[in-house]
Amino acid sequence: MKLLYHFDMTASPRPRTVPKYQQVYDQLFRDILNGRLKPGDRLPSEAALVKTFGASRITVGRAVRDLQREGLVERRAGSGSYIRQPKASVDAAPSRVFGLLIPDLGETEIFEPICQGLTSAPAGRPHAVIWGGPAGSDDRKEADAWERCRQYIERRVAGVFFAPLELTPSRHEVNERITRAFDEAGIPVVLLDRSARPYGQRDQHDLVGIDNRRAGYRITEHLLKLGARRVAFASLRHAASTVDARLAGYREALHVHGAEIASRFVVRFDAGDSGPLMTLMADEPDAIVCANDRTAGLVMQVLLAQGYDIPGDIRLVGIDDVQYASLLPVPLTTLRQPCRDIGVAAMAAMLDRIAQPDLPARDILLHPTLIVRRSCGALTASAATSPDGSRARAPED
Repeated sequence: MKLLYHFDMTASPRPRTVPKYQQVYDQLFRDILNGRLKPGDRLPSEAALVKTFGASRITVGRAVRDLQREGLVERRAGSGSYIRQPKASVDAAPSRVFGLLIPDLGETEIFEPICQGLTSAPAGRPHAVIWGGPAGSDDRKEADAWERCRQYIERRVAGVFFAPLELTPSRHEVNERITRAFDEAGIPVVLLDRSARPYGQRDQHDLVGIDNRRAGYRITEHLLKLGARRVAFASLRHAASTVDARLAGYREALHVHGAEIASRFVVRFDAGDSGPLMTLMADEPDAIVCANDRTAGLVMQVLLAQGYDIPGDIRLVGIDDVQYASLLPVPLTTLRQPCRDIGVAAMAAMLDRIAQPDLPARDILLHPTLIVRRSCGALTASAATSPDGSRARAPED
């Protein structure tokens, strides 16, 4: 898989349990994505990388070989390793060029490892991916997404991996406009993580992600099995359809376990506005299911500032297991998305769609893993945990 252009992204620290060679690889990959390492730049020498990362030459060498195998760098005899030039793809004549349209890249952290999965997928190695330009500001995000759509149509890319917009008032209209434009141009679309339509409406495109309704059910059931009975649900306004699916799973778990279901326990709020959360806390929930880890981090910040003890006064959980989840003031219990595998599966789905355009639209849903940390109250001082203070449970739990 050849990487032709780069998006601007921000970095977050990884939990200590990630293998050292993977940490080196991820940081170099991130530096390529955000343009700190540009096409044609010479990669720092192994000695310099050893010093930078505090790793052995063997570890650094493995990370660089992985980058080389995925077509992100090339070795030049007697000179060193260099970031691949876009023009190198002309000589290699990739079979197809795909577009990547992720307006929230750099804000929603699951997309970085999904991109890594796309570029490392064995089935995708003969092909290339266009990563576009830097993501725009919030007030420009919808216009920038539409402009990127038009550019991909003009270039006649072989297909587009699209993660529909969220957190904007007109997201549904813009998402539908984009998918309709690709359909009219005859360009296949594979949706990443989320539907382009509101929850309950079916897209006419393949979707690769997790079963979000089941994810909402599982994380809520985890709290109920720990003894919580007044469980609330919190999300940001204008969130993706995945959040509504998780909310449906939350309500289903409450029903199955005979817990209280009340509209006052469901809160949607804007980042920076703690009023709705304080109104929720006046109803004295004993646990909160957060729609994702980003929401959980905001909720945790507000509650700790108000003097609440987590998990003593209230239990808190999220969904996604982003890189900072274990580094929050109270390490967060969450469901870990298999992001790299989503990327690999998305590439396979795209190639299937091109080979068999008349296939029915499919939802390809992978299983998340429950990661138990302190915020839910399940761990005790004597519990066996990993170095980041977590315990993983199998996806089937």
